[in-house]
Amino acid sequence: MALEILTSDALSPIQHGFFTRKGGASSGVFEGLNCGTGSSDQSEIVQINRERVATAMDVPMSQMASVHQVHSPDVVVVDGPIIGARGKADAMVSKTPGMVLAILTADCQPVLFADPDAGVVGAAHAGWKGALDGVLEATIDAMEEQGAQRANIVAVIGPSISQSAYEVGPEFFDNFLMSDFENSRFFASGDGDRMMFDLPSYGLHRLRQAGVGHAEWIRHCTYSDPDRFFSYRRATHAKEVDYGRLISTIRL
Repeated sequence: MALEILTSDALSPIQHGFFTRKGGASSGVFEGLNCGTGSSDQSEIVQINRERVATAMDVPMSQMASVHQVHSPDVVVVDGPIIGARGKADAMVSKTPGMVLAILTADCQPVLFADPDAGVVGAAHAGWKGALDGVLEATIDAMEEQGAQRANIVAVIGPSISQSAYEVGPEFFDNFLMSDFENSRFFASGDGDRMMFDLPSYGLHRLRQAGVGHAEWIRHCTYSDPDRFFSYRRATHAKEVDYGRLISTIRL
């Protein structure tokens, strides 16, 4: 089966892709294109999957950079191959032609950024904690330090968990209200004291408040489409032993 790569016209002509799970070598609960080195999938199979992604992005594996994601607001600048241990961070920026930035997700937001005129790209892993702590704004700041213009930056959110599938408790809700009471707009009532959180809308709000030129979500829910996407929450509800990770990439 061929790889399935979702793209956004807004990022054109920058080469990028939100890869679905289709076209990979993994099996079982990881069936498809599992690119998570932190999963319990066979490391050799994960490597094959990542090599297929690098090939689709027209680069050798040595030019596909990733980081050890920890739900932080930290950003690293990629100016060449990352050799050896990967640093802990949740976003990368680069102005080096031919370097691919690769982010892994399984419900959290993969966000790809580009200022084509300045020749600067970025990629961020933005779950609720990273988004609340400012990883999106930190990525934009880092791009500006590399020469990007905030008003020229395009930011696209890839497949993420949607509000209809994202039930949270009162403590979660309180965290957002303590940050900004206006954040209540991103929650809807659920059963009892439960709330339904709209992560992509929150991400779009943060991006637009930061002043990027264009921000959009490609409107694919990871939870509700098991044939195309891995989902941490869906795997948890199904009591599966582990879950695959989707990969999203961008390059100059």
